[in-house]
Amino acid sequence: MIGDAICRVLAYLGYDVVRQNHLGDWGTQFGLLIEELLDTGQHAESLGLQGLEDLYRQARKHFDSDPDFAARARGRVVALQSGDPATRAQWRGIVDASVAEFDRVYRRLGVLMTPDDVAGESSYNDALPDVVADLDAAGLLTESGGALCAFLPGFAGRDGSPLPVIVRKSDGGFGYSATDLAAVRHRVDVLHADRIVVLTDHRQGLHFEQVFALARAAGWLPERVSAEHVTFGAVLGEDGKPFRTREGESLPLTVLLDEAEERAGREVGIGAVKYADLVNDRSRDYVFSVDRMIALNGNTSVYLQYAHTRMANMIAKSGEHPSQVTLLEHPAEQRLAMLLGRFDEVVEQVGATLQPHRLCSHLYDVATAASVFYEECPVLKSDGETRASRLALCAATKRVLATGLDLLGIAAPETM
Repeated sequence: MIGDAICRVLAYLGYDVVRQNHLGDWGTQFGLLIEELLDTGQHAESLGLQGLEDLYRQARKHFDSDPDFAARARGRVVALQSGDPATRAQWRGIVDASVAEFDRVYRRLGVLMTPDDVAGESSYNDALPDVVADLDAAGLLTESGGALCAFLPGFAGRDGSPLPVIVRKSDGGFGYSATDLAAVRHRVDVLHADRIVVLTDHRQGLHFEQVFALARAAGWLPERVSAEHVTFGAVLGEDGKPFRTREGESLPLTVLLDEAEERAGREVGIGAVKYADLVNDRSRDYVFSVDRMIALNGNTSVYLQYAHTRMANMIAKSGEHPSQVTLLEHPAEQRLAMLLGRFDEVVEQVGATLQPHRLCSHLYDVATAASVFYEECPVLKSDGETRASRLALCAATKRVLATGLDLLGIAAPETM
């Protein structure tokens, strides 16, 4: 939701935005899951995402309690990495089932991302040996405990010891650093990026600092290309702890969306959940509360949507096509017009800082000013130029709110 809003803003500002959905579609967890599928005779396509999650938990317990299964699961990882056709077919089924469910949720959210945007970890597999070879040839790697590492100036642990970037592990496998370095090269060399924006959990901050620094040292990330790590915090329950079920499991997003839709309807409920992710500084944790999200008062998407419908209703009742604002005699008109005039400036700030909450704050100010204007400046009961000018101000307010909500990926309904 945050990434989608950032993409929308950058596209509005004229960027040619290329979305890359970097899914974790590779690694040891697939060995466990494939082996459990084979043992139980099930197929990923028939299980769906929830079924696969349940099966993975079962496989993890099986792995921990059965040495024979654990050995077979490890062997299955080797078979996957070496390209064994039967194993790859099982893996492809898991990925396809997952992507299909992700796409269904993206459509529900109105997120402008498609299966064509998927560029998961697996897509960089063939490039990983060259990443290591080229870094080694450039003299940037050092062997340490059997692993190949880069020790970059300025990165040290709490005890002052050098903090390595492990590019190839001691067992010959490749870690996240190699994959992300390959992704940087792909973005620069193939996608011809001028600006790279990576959106992840804030806990990966140090990792991306090191990856970007190593990519620049290798010459893969030239100074003309900016690279930004955009972070987000955690979603908390009302007890201030990570949002989970009573059994300690993470709650699926779909469950939260279901509750919001049941309480407030589709457009309002989905908008409320998305706005809660966007209205606060993205790097901070926030408390998930449906009651607070769907409140008509305060800085919520519902308040913004209601302000939009008020303006739409006013114009519809007039039966006229407003032209332009010519009079701003009342302070409430002046305040509203001033805020409307700042819209593009605020969007440019969001594009520069990649902080969608700045747009949320501005739209809230517009909606609040529109409410004061609505209460203090009669529109339909006015006459002549005053009426025409106020109707035009209603139209301008409606347009700004609709555009702003769209940049956040939230519907702007005509009625509520």
